[in-house]
Amino acid sequence: MSDEVKVDARTAPEACQTMAEVRHGVDALDRALVVLLAERQRYMDAAARIKPSRDVVHDDARIKDVVTKVLAAAGPAGLSPDIAEPVWRTLIDRCIAHEFAQWDRTRG
Repeated sequence: MSDEVKVDARTAPEACQTMAEVRHGVDALDRALVVLLAERQRYMDAAARIKPSRDVVHDDARIKDVVTKVLAAAGPAGLSPDIAEPVWRTLIDRCIAHEFAQWDRTRG
């Protein structure tokens, strides 16, 4: 898979004059996010394959590390921590559930 995710052409948010332009931009970004999230999910599949025990699927220290890194990246990118933190905590929660299911499916 390419390291570069294609995002469809869109008007910059600051240049949008209509809601149609806003919606087109949001839809373009959503499609790109789906591609990135699918790749992240495949890393969870790899983690389930690699981890030796179901007991190590949930890792509080790693969760804290991921959230800390996301919040550090959010500021410079202009992403509100009020959006970043709950989105990533939900993402992490769902990814852990996926990893448990994948672990059970392949090893349980």
